[in-house]
Amino acid sequence: MTKRIGLLNVLLFSGAATVAMFLLVTPAMSQGAGEKVYKAKCASCHGADGAGATPAGKATKARDFCSDEVKKETDEEWTTTIVKGKNKMPAYDKKLTDAEVKDVVAYIRSLCKK
Repeated sequence: MTKRIGLLNVLLFSGAATVAMFLLVTPAMSQGAGEKVYKAKCASCHGADGAGATPAGKATKARDFCSDEVKKETDEEWTTTIVKGKNKMPAYDKKLTDAEVKDVVAYIRSLCKK
């Protein structure tokens, strides 16, 4: 009987540990995907740091993601801008999936926390 209880505790603990690891790793995987898409589609104008200080960013007046004005915008507003485009920024509705857009928004938010 003691061996069964011990085995049950091990199984419960390992299951809980697996769930905890999944919860910790999933945002990191999402950020990795967002970073990959950002570097491929966004960095040429917005720059690696999101400041928009690249030649293309200056020419198109790309906004600094970490400015107070831009940080106040909601994720939904950023999603709309990415999907539909805005001013000189092209629309990415046919180029990115919903998941990729969500990952990019999360990655952009992380740029301002560094």
